[in-house]
Amino acid sequence: MGFFKLGTMTVGSVFKKPETLKYPFETKEPYAKQKGVLVNAKPTECTLCGVCEKRCPANAIKVDREKRTWAINHLWCIQCDYCEQGCPKKCLVMKGERPGITATKEDEVIKIPEKEKKVEGEKAEDKKE
Repeated sequence: MGFFKLGTMTVGSVFKKPETLKYPFETKEPYAKQKGVLVNAKPTECTLCGVCEKRCPANAIKVDREKRTWAINHLWCIQCDYCEQGCPKKCLVMKGERPGITATKEDEVIKIPEKEKKVEGEKAEDKKE
C-alpha cells in the first residue's frame, strides 16, 4: 500500500511546477508587510533627536549631534520597527527588501546637512516681494 502512495506522489510531482527557485537568477517577491532594510529616507528632515537610538533594543542606531551623523549597523538590526514608529519626523522607512550580503562589519553613516537659518531681515524682504 505504501508503495502505491509513494508512486502516485512521485508521478504527480513530475507534471507539477517545481516548488523551488533558481536562487541567484530568480528571487521571491517580498510579502506585503515584510520588514527589511532600515533606511533614513529623508536625511534633510532629520533633527537628530535621538528617539530612534533610544527605542532600538539592539543598539544598532547611533546618533551623533556634534558630528551631525546618523549611523546604523545593519548586522545588529533585528528589524523590529520600533525606531520607525518612534521617529517624530517620519524620516525612517523599513524597505520591504532583504538585506544584502556583506563581508564587512561597517556601519552605514549618513551625514545630516545643517538646516539653513533665515535672518530676520530676509524674512521681511520675502514678505514684501
